[in-house]
Amino acid sequence: MTTTDATELFLTCLQVSLPTFGWVFAGALLARLGWLSESLNDKISRLSFRYGLPLMLFAGAASVDYASVRGATYLLAGVLGTLLVTVIAWFYSIWRAHPLRERGIFVQGAFRSNLAIMGLALCISAYGEEGAQLAALAVAIMTSLYNVLVVFVLNATLGGTASLLAAVLGILRNPLIIGIAAGVALSLSGLPVPDIVKPAGAWLSAFFLPLMLICIGGAMKLGELRYSGMLAWESTLWRLLVGPAIIVSLALLMGVRGAPLGVLFLLVGAPAAASGYIMVVAARGNGVLAANIVVLSTLFSALSLTLGLFLLSLLSLIGAVGA
Repeated sequence: MTTTDATELFLTCLQVSLPTFGWVFAGALLARLGWLSESLNDKISRLSFRYGLPLMLFAGAASVDYASVRGATYLLAGVLGTLLVTVIAWFYSIWRAHPLRERGIFVQGAFRSNLAIMGLALCISAYGEEGAQLAALAVAIMTSLYNVLVVFVLNATLGGTASLLAAVLGILRNPLIIGIAAGVALSLSGLPVPDIVKPAGAWLSAFFLPLMLICIGGAMKLGELRYSGMLAWESTLWRLLVGPAIIVSLALLMGVRGAPLGVLFLLVGAPAAASGYIMVVAARGNGVLAANIVVLSTLFSALSLTLGLFLLSLLSLIGAVGA
């Protein structure tokens, strides 16, 4: 590959990541200017989470012909890789002698990505309709896994009272999971999927994803970064580099290639989920540390995801992106 070809490939990868992170930084700017208040941000986020994103994911899941899906190995790689990252991060934290009450926060930051919003937006930007379809089922499965794992790691380190049953009930009540499950059920039922479903999914994603990305940017508390310690930077490093590298390596060993590998990378390489901060605060843990992990990983993921996408594309492992 010539230098010109490599440059063009990098610019293509940049075109995938820049629109997504552009909305995030726009949200941060709007909040800074006082045009996006915290109360307005919360209202928009709740509306999008409860109605917009579930409908969008329903449309994507219902449009998939599961009989012709090119295997689910990438899903298995995502699940096994997430479990592996969790275990390795836990023992790494012990080796680094992190305080027990902060170990669970570190481990959560290492394995839990914002795949339902940031990851999904990146998948659609990179692969269009195929990216949305491949990501829909992965979002449901891995979001469920994340919620169960968080209960274990936070209870083990913060002495929380959340139970596995509560986590399962939370999964069953999650609007995103309900939307995806309903879409999968419709597709598998044999009933005709209304013609309006597919274009409706595109309309909803064009409206609600940018809206949610703006809300993510508006919720970032950049002023708290001055309190970031080494632990926040370590967890961010795991979230953006170590964790995705482990999961992608496992997927490659399992034979995953093409768009499924690209989608998996974009999902697990997304920044830390803001919901992780909420759970830490609810468990009376170090909320500043959890918030700093979210902010730092969001800021630097624009670089890590672009470079990662470029490297995988350069090695011809994930197919054409941004087409």
